[in-house]
Amino acid sequence: MAVPSQIDSQTNLILRLYVFWRILFALLAIFGALAPWLGYFPVDSTWLKGGLTLALSVAAIFSGVGAVQISRLHHSGRMISLILDYLSFVVCTVVVLNTGEIFLGIDALAETFTSGLPFLGIAIAGYFLGSLDEYFPQKEQTSESSLKIVGQWVMLTGFILFLWRVGAVNGIFYFFGKLAQPLGIISVFGALIFGFAIWGMTQQKIAYALHAKNSDEQIINGWLFLSPNLLGFLVFFAGPLLLSFYFSFTDSDAFNTPNWVGFDNYARILNIRFAWLTAPDQLAREVVDIKIYDEVGRFLIGNGGILFAAADKFFWLALRNTLTFVLFAVPLSVIPALVLSNILNSKLPGMKFYRAIYFMPSIAAVVGISLVWQWLYNATIGYINYFVTVGIGFWNNLFNLAVVDPKIQWVSDEKTALLAVVIIAAWQTMGFNTVLFLAGLQNIPRELYEAATVDGAGAWDKFWRITLPMLAPTTFYVVSTTTIQAMQVFEQVFILMNPPEGPNNSTITLVLYLYRNGFQNFQQGYASAIAWVLFIVIFGLTLVQFQRQRRSSIYEG
Repeated sequence: MAVPSQIDSQTNLILRLYVFWRILFALLAIFGALAPWLGYFPVDSTWLKGGLTLALSVAAIFSGVGAVQISRLHHSGRMISLILDYLSFVVCTVVVLNTGEIFLGIDALAETFTSGLPFLGIAIAGYFLGSLDEYFPQKEQTSESSLKIVGQWVMLTGFILFLWRVGAVNGIFYFFGKLAQPLGIISVFGALIFGFAIWGMTQQKIAYALHAKNSDEQIINGWLFLSPNLLGFLVFFAGPLLLSFYFSFTDSDAFNTPNWVGFDNYARILNIRFAWLTAPDQLAREVVDIKIYDEVGRFLIGNGGILFAAADKFFWLALRNTLTFVLFAVPLSVIPALVLSNILNSKLPGMKFYRAIYFMPSIAAVVGISLVWQWLYNATIGYINYFVTVGIGFWNNLFNLAVVDPKIQWVSDEKTALLAVVIIAAWQTMGFNTVLFLAGLQNIPRELYEAATVDGAGAWDKFWRITLPMLAPTTFYVVSTTTIQAMQVFEQVFILMNPPEGPNNSTITLVLYLYRNGFQNFQQGYASAIAWVLFIVIFGLTLVQFQRQRRSSIYEG
């Protein structure tokens, strides 16, 4: 390795050790990639073996490249080394915490935490006591030092008593006892090695030897601060997303090793049949094989019609209910929000208070809201039917009518069950959309309205010719996000309805059907296929909205 004259022999030795470390890391990664297939690691799942082999093979390749680049004094070798060691350190730390059962300890701490609050208050009081010496004159140096020391001892005593009261001392001994097993020792040793490797590579002499610039250090710091969210995204979102895509081609049931079935799950979803009916009441078994297909619905045309049958009729019922929900919930969430935002954008007194009031449903818990509406929808004691009865009685007495009280069965009638869910979702979403529209309205230049007033434009002309075109980007965002949210409706249906599918499957939705297959019937392979079909539907609707928005002249402008 060629070393410039300004690099001392100690730095040169450290760089050579890092080259050796990268080569050793690559060899260990290759062994780890082959170990599951050679029987050294008890891994039965093929996809887990494949994923582990792929990850370690990539790590081995990059580690080898890093060794070459460090030997050439290229800064890319330093970046590769930092990334590999940091990821390895995170993995070892997670294994340490899991082996020591730290997560169970946190759950136990949550149960005893309140009992230790008085002692935690003592520690906080000690902190404030130690900070009081800043308000004493400088000449009283002894008093200042004594007060700070007393505060520190109070803090330490309170914290120790807090740990003792909540049982953390026993938990610490339990944690280290669990780490005394081989996996715990190896993971602790690995975390120390990778941590030391990261620390060494961040030293100024090493960075200088590898020609690091100020911009390189800024990039490293930026990625370091970004890494918690990025790793969380990769582990808890991107990883499960790819895993569900794999499961959609298997018969996974969450217990046994999944078997590859190819497109069978998707074929079952899309296996549909249309058949002509010679009479409106013709039986389905006369036109389709009812051993394979179930009737989903029929479209009557004159004295005949078309029968729609599917191998999985519940998926298509869920898709119909979901699209119906979107068709009604999105306009009821967007149009009133647009009107309301124009009202709240006025200079009337008390508008800030009303803005907060309308936004409150959006931050309330869905479970609590659904339970409240469940009580309101009660056909016997609910306030909605009570006001309907009072209103009908008032109009009957006023105009001498004989209108019959319908006594609407909101959640137990298949004709109104989905409407009840639509009302809840629209009521809850409208406040958030109102805030978005209000932000868009306040960004419209006031000069446009003043010029329109000079030209004699009325309120309606201003709204139609100025407000709506200028709100096009905001409207696009609101409609897109509301549609995506409506396509994934689940909580309101699950809490409000009993059973969640509603009367005659009138409120079964795609996410609810996915949940039932994946977590009740344990058909996780089929549930994963449903999830990806739902993604395709949402992506298609969003793409259509994008194309329509791009054709708007105001958007292009």
